[in-house]
Amino acid sequence: MTEPAITPEEYADRRSRVLTELDGCTALVLAGSGGGLEEDFRPDLNFEYLTGIVDESGAILLLDPGAPQKDRQQILFLSPHQPELERWDGWRGPIDAKLKEKFGFKTVMRTTHFANVLLQCCKKSKKSMCLHPIANHDSPVGPDLEILNRLQERIPGFQISDGSLIIGRLRAVKSEDELAMIKRSAEITREGYRTILAMLKPGVSEFDVQEAAEHGYRKHGSRGAFYGTIVGTGFNGTILHYRANCETIGDDDLVVIDSGARFGIGSGGYGSDVTRTYPASGIFSSRQKEIYQIVLESLETTIATVKAGVAYSHLDAVSRKVITDAGHGDHYPHGVGHPIGLEVHDVQPDPTVPEGAVITIEPGIYLPDEGFGVRIEDDILVTATGSENLTGSIPKTVEEIESAMASSQT
Repeated sequence: MTEPAITPEEYADRRSRVLTELDGCTALVLAGSGGGLEEDFRPDLNFEYLTGIVDESGAILLLDPGAPQKDRQQILFLSPHQPELERWDGWRGPIDAKLKEKFGFKTVMRTTHFANVLLQCCKKSKKSMCLHPIANHDSPVGPDLEILNRLQERIPGFQISDGSLIIGRLRAVKSEDELAMIKRSAEITREGYRTILAMLKPGVSEFDVQEAAEHGYRKHGSRGAFYGTIVGTGFNGTILHYRANCETIGDDDLVVIDSGARFGIGSGGYGSDVTRTYPASGIFSSRQKEIYQIVLESLETTIATVKAGVAYSHLDAVSRKVITDAGHGDHYPHGVGHPIGLEVHDVQPDPTVPEGAVITIEPGIYLPDEGFGVRIEDDILVTATGSENLTGSIPKTVEEIESAMASSQT
């Protein structure tokens, strides 16, 4: 079976769409640096989105729609070839026809030529556009804006405009290939949760549950978790981003599990973001069931409201009303959800949800004084008339959960 993937043609189309939006401006997207022995490298996600390249630290994409030679409207710059270093960190090889075909670029250069090539492009265009997100005043200036600011000091009349929403708006609407990868991730995530349901019981550790989920992901075609798996038993389930995963699960505990599989090559790709809350004993107590049903009603009511053009704030209000009307508004401290894509909290360039977006719906109630929390989360594809629940087959009603856990323990 051929696994879904983003084709070179789609990456080229994405770059062409950005070129069209630039209105003659010169622009650049930097991959960033890092990686090596201590950590895996993952590039800036806008760079990954436009190129599909995930293993070239220091790479730069230069977009110059005004270049008279079409082959030089998109130039990929790569860090210098260093054979001695690459014996340790991975062979990259020279720039040749094979490498250009692999990356889908007609023009590839070393970053040693970047400064002079960019200068000539900007002298000719006299205008540029900032594509990286705009940073707040407490953060470093965005990498492209930092470079363009320097050129503005050197080129009389050189202009810089804001194009920071261009790539975000493209990323917000998923293509068929992207959706295929997200759906494959959802299928793998379902297998991970199936593994959890087969082993969850009092006496196992939170880490045992994490390992069961992530082993299930890898066994079914994933490179691992899309983000740090959360397994919070009892009181720990009231801590929103609990990550220690070191406690032993008690007899009467509810266990909040927030996890999803990543699907893609290397360090890149797409993923799922799913939360389920399961009773360690296999049976909800009456109080646990009462709270669980409120959260489930909030989830289902909000999902029924999802459609293209709806405001994120409206979805949050719908979800919050159900929980507030049940007397637990103060116990719901987070928003109802977020987009997902190349990252778990993906870009949200506009206040309304576009057709083709994938978003999470994840209401919760957290009762630290009672020693438990409940969160339920699904991944929702937004359509013109409504939505499709991509993770709805993972057991989440009380009946489904108790039945699945009873079956696994017989």
